[in-house]
Amino acid sequence: MTTKNKSKTKSDTVIQIKAEKEESRNQTIAKMLIKPSLQAAFTIHEWENNSDTVSIMDALSQQIGEVNKGNMNQAEAMLLAQAHTLDALFNNLARRAKNQQYLNQLETNLRLALKAQSQCRTTLETLSAIKNPPVVIAKQANISNGHQQINNGISATRTEKIKNHPNELLEVNNGSETLDTRTTSATIGKDKAMATLN
Repeated sequence: MTTKNKSKTKSDTVIQIKAEKEESRNQTIAKMLIKPSLQAAFTIHEWENNSDTVSIMDALSQQIGEVNKGNMNQAEAMLLAQAHTLDALFNNLARRAKNQQYLNQLETNLRLALKAQSQCRTTLETLSAIKNPPVVIAKQANISNGHQQINNGISATRTEKIKNHPNELLEVNNGSETLDTRTTSATIGKDKAMATLN
């Protein structure tokens, strides 16, 4: 009986990680599993069966490093490519909806087309916000650790012009008699027509 020796090659999904001195094996694995580049690499590998997970993770880590340095070129390119893809989905689904015979299929295709259109718009808005961040102009920034009052030449407040008038609903005959006299009144007699029946 002969056996064939199979040469062991590293799988494209095996990732070697090195633990730091004070970390346990479980801590090292947990820290690695929450890395965005690793999770994205696994997802891309699932969709692209012939991809190398380790190479994808390395490329993603490199791009993350570029973004951390302030280089947004890859992110901008990705958003623009996604916007074009979503636009293509919108047009394809809108054309499919036109050719549907039944209302269910028409409605489904149009709903998906409009979702793709909405996502395309949102993607372009995000790209625009990255390229042209909103500018906030503050007239004055006052930072204090205690009580602070700032008067910047603002005109007098409106409280000086408002006069408080007593509530006229609580008075009868223009103030001659109030409704609440704080005195007790005589009890009301029994109404025989409204008395309970025995």
